[in-house]
Amino acid sequence: MLERAFALLDILAAHDEPVPLKTLADATGLHPSTAHRILHDLTLGRFVERPQPGMYRLGLRLLELGNLVKARLDVREAALGPMRELHRQIQQPVNLSVRQGDEIVYIERAYSERSGMQVVRAIGGRAPLHLTSVGKLFLAHEDPQRVRAYATRTGLAGNTPNSITQLPALEKELAQCRRLGIARDNEELEPGVRCMAAGIYDDQGRLVAGLSISAPADRIDEGWIAKLQATAAQISAALGYRPARTAAGA
Repeated sequence: MLERAFALLDILAAHDEPVPLKTLADATGLHPSTAHRILHDLTLGRFVERPQPGMYRLGLRLLELGNLVKARLDVREAALGPMRELHRQIQQPVNLSVRQGDEIVYIERAYSERSGMQVVRAIGGRAPLHLTSVGKLFLAHEDPQRVRAYATRTGLAGNTPNSITQLPALEKELAQCRRLGIARDNEELEPGVRCMAAGIYDDQGRLVAGLSISAPADRIDEGWIAKLQATAAQISAALGYRPARTAAGA
């Protein structure tokens, strides 16, 4: 059954215009009634659309799923090489994170056990958005109402004395993130650890991940910011992101 469904989807993918049922049946070798039944099920799942009786085309559900895969998998592939190069330059761990609900999830890292004392985030580890530099990037891209809803849902629980646990303070921090284009964690998730993060964008201009540097609080170096931003921009470019031109530069 699945093999037949995949065959139908492949034929639809090869056509820009809606395809008649007879053409689909002939191309796949299926009886028209069998093809119709499978297409009906695919239509219910929004994998296929029927713009008019007897005509079919690929559905938007495939686009939605494709965008999820692109955001979560391609970014890792595009990021790994630049992350390793950034780590080589600064000799501190470099982390790649994505948002899942009210948390960020670490999906990749670059570090070396030979570099001495480091702050290494485990792949698959999670942390609340408001306690992390990458999480703040995502919150900074939300409208004020959504930020307030997040604060209500989570209660802005803190981990350390430096944690931001009040909405006005968080809103001020997010405004600074938007202004500077980077975000920071000043020992808010873990005592003695500071982080800085820059955003990674896809070809639609959406924030899909964050690149961060984690280091012991007394080792953080403001000179890393330019390197971090350049690396995030390199990864974004690999994903097809093109910064919007200004009127003067158009």
